[in-house]
Amino acid sequence: MTKTPNDRARRVIWLGFVANLVLTLIKLLAGIFARSSAMIADAVHSVSDFATDLVVIGSLSVASRPKDHNHKYGHGKVETLATAFVGGVLILVGLGLFYNGFMKIYSVYQGGILQQPGMGALYAAIGSIIVKEILFRYTIKVGNETKSQAVIANAWHHRSDAYSSFGTLLGISGAIFLGQKWVILDPLAAIIVSFFIFRIAIKITRETILELIETSLPKKHEDEIIQLAAGVDGVHDPHELKTRKIGNHIAIDIHIKVDNHLNIEEAHNITIDLEKTLRKAYGEETHISIHTEPLLNTLKEKKHA
Repeated sequence: MTKTPNDRARRVIWLGFVANLVLTLIKLLAGIFARSSAMIADAVHSVSDFATDLVVIGSLSVASRPKDHNHKYGHGKVETLATAFVGGVLILVGLGLFYNGFMKIYSVYQGGILQQPGMGALYAAIGSIIVKEILFRYTIKVGNETKSQAVIANAWHHRSDAYSSFGTLLGISGAIFLGQKWVILDPLAAIIVSFFIFRIAIKITRETILELIETSLPKKHEDEIIQLAAGVDGVHDPHELKTRKIGNHIAIDIHIKVDNHLNIEEAHNITIDLEKTLRKAYGEETHISIHTEPLLNTLKEKKHA
């Protein structure tokens, strides 16, 4: 049985969910027994993955529902909301890592002493980086192939976890191999990692907000739509183009002119050809609205001017 894009998207999210559960338990145990506060913080960070995974899985289920009388454009915006949620969680995770690292450095400045972690925490950090990088590469591949914003956002969440674990690895390594004086490398690395996470989170959140406020597609995409329309036989002067995204699909509203000597059926056939051209380029689920106007000859246009 052939899997649909939505089935593939859900499958990769469930795979990430199971991996996050196992990693969280391993990191939490390693942090406790190896006396690593950084690894415990990294485990707490992984807990946020459960919430985002569940939200993304739920959004994919709702977004795949067919159009109904209350949602004539489908349910694609639900996935956009889920993507915004993932971006918001990433921002909170970045803030948490920054605050945790800052407070540890401040405690050292006040005369406090940070515990030196054990080798178990080091191994857990290395394992987490490897698993998360594999998850990122697989998830981003599926996200791009299925054109799922939520899956792509979740992939970057995996990458942010890899960054977090890498920062934890640097801090733990410095604390173990360079001695007690360098234990401060642990929280310092966490602060640096938080800025990488902020960058990813802001990019994801910005894109979803632009979609939610009905921002048009980039100019190069709109120019491409105009060129495609102008290349269809019988279509003249495509204009008044309006575009927007609805989940993983796009909506196109365009005005065209056709020869005013054509009958209704002939003009209709031209709009059908244009629809087929646009759906071939942008997908069968593309929302298309075409307004047809008569193409007046130059003499008549001058009289009406």
